Amino acid sequence: MMTNDSRLERTLAAFDASNAEDPNQELDRGQPQPKEWLYGRRMSETLATFKPDASEALQLAARCQHIRRWESPRSDYPDGRAGYKKWRSQLALFHGKVAGEIMAEHGYDEATIARVKDMLIKRNLKRDPEVQALEDVICLVFLSYYLEDFAQKHDEGKLIDIIQKTWRKMSEEGHEAALKLPLSDPMAQLVKKALSE
Repeated sequence: MMTNDSRLERTLAAFDASNAEDPNQELDRGQPQPKEWLYGRRMSETLATFKPDASEALQLAARCQHIRRWESPRSDYPDGRAGYKKWRSQLALFHGKVAGEIMAEHGYDEATIARVKDMLIKRNLKRDPEVQALEDVICLVFLSYYLEDFAQKHDEGKLIDIIQKTWRKMSEEGHEAALKLPLSDPMAQLVKKALSE
């Protein structure tokens, strides 16, 4: 009989195997890695620090939050805010479908699969502590690993707006964790400026 721990580990490994097929690469410590595989690992590592007692469903949701994202590119949707919002909402459903199929293959019941899907579509954000925890982790991963890259592509006004929007999505606990992140001096100053405006 498979224990819950081994089922969780096997399912996370299956998410990783799926994401390892990402043709897009990102450098990590000088080594190219599949982009969404790396994102999933960063999500899990950040969750383990932020919520070491995270439930099994939350651990699964964190790892599969971007599963096979390259199969539904932003370019498939219209330009502008409406196109972006449609892409994001369809993407969450897509991630839930892919993750749900993998979870079912590994013996998870419908209730656990539905719970993970609810987290991925951010149902009851701000009211459901686990959905909020997932959102906090998403924001912490963005600030830790992706803000610097954004800073190369956008002017300061746009970056301040992005940081302020990110901050509004987070809980007080998320804010406390974000203020302890080891950001580079320029990024730390940018965050400080965004929060003072």
